[in-house]
Amino acid sequence: QVQLVESGGGLVQAGGSLRLSCEASGRTFRTYAVGWFRQAPGKAREFVAAINWSSGNTYTEDSMKGRFTISRDNAKNTVYLQIKSLKPEDTAVYYCAAGGPWGPQIGSIDQYDYWGQGTQVTVSS
Repeated sequence: QVQLVESGGGLVQAGGSLRLSCEASGRTFRTYAVGWFRQAPGKAREFVAAINWSSGNTYTEDSMKGRFTISRDNAKNTVYLQIKSLKPEDTAVYYCAAGGPWGPQIGSIDQYDYWGQGTQVTVSS
C-alpha cells in the first residue's frame, strides 16, 4: 500500500505561483512513478506531469511544459509540482497518484493505482 497526501493548494491571483506537495508513505512507494493530475469542474481528470521516483526522470504533458515543473525530495519523501504564471483556467483539484511502470503510457490515468485526496487550486482573475 502507498499513501499519498497533497497540500499547498489555495486561492491565488492570476500570474502568481504555487508549489503543491505530495508526501508519500508506505513500504514500497519508491518503486513507483508519481504523477500529478488535475480535474476542473465538469471536466475529465487530465495528466500534468510524472516523475520516476528511483531515476528522477520526468515527463510533462506538452501543453503544460514551461509553467509546470515536477520534482522530488527523497529525504522528505515528497514530490512537488511547481506552477508559475497561474491562469484562471488552472483552477482545479490537483491530485497526485502513484503507479507505473515508467514508460510511454505514464500519462494515462489507468497506470495509477494509488491516489491522494486532492488539493484545490483556485486562480482569480
